[in-house]
Amino acid sequence: MFNPSQQDVRRFFCETYRKYRANEILSPIEAIARDWVIQHPEYANDLDDVDAALAADYSVENGQTNPFLHLAMHLSIAEQISIDQPPGIRAAATALVQRLQSEHDAYHHIMECLGQMIWNAQRNGLQPDGAQYIECVKKKI
Repeated sequence: MFNPSQQDVRRFFCETYRKYRANEILSPIEAIARDWVIQHPEYANDLDDVDAALAADYSVENGQTNPFLHLAMHLSIAEQISIDQPPGIRAAATALVQRLQSEHDAYHHIMECLGQMIWNAQRNGLQPDGAQYIECVKKKI
């Protein structure tokens, strides 16, 4: 399993953004990331300077959204949907997109469920509960 560090994630998104702006060829995963970066122009300054990105503190106490966490969650959800893992996420996501008429809005709702699942698993020292995650998404349909 791929387990990137915080710095790896930040470098990945900064490099993807750089390559996109330079009109360079992107890998398939970079192309997916680019699509989410484009939908979040408010993160352009964060992605433009890799050194500043590596040094930035996006703690809750600072009241800032972590653009790298947000984009990584978009990317994770896209991957989950593409392979239907956990089983049922693709159908639930498709139904939510249809209801909201917006893939981006649907992903933000799914992101809430993903964050809740991860928080519950970490708080309780358990494996993430995929069934609970899917049920959370279905409640938003």
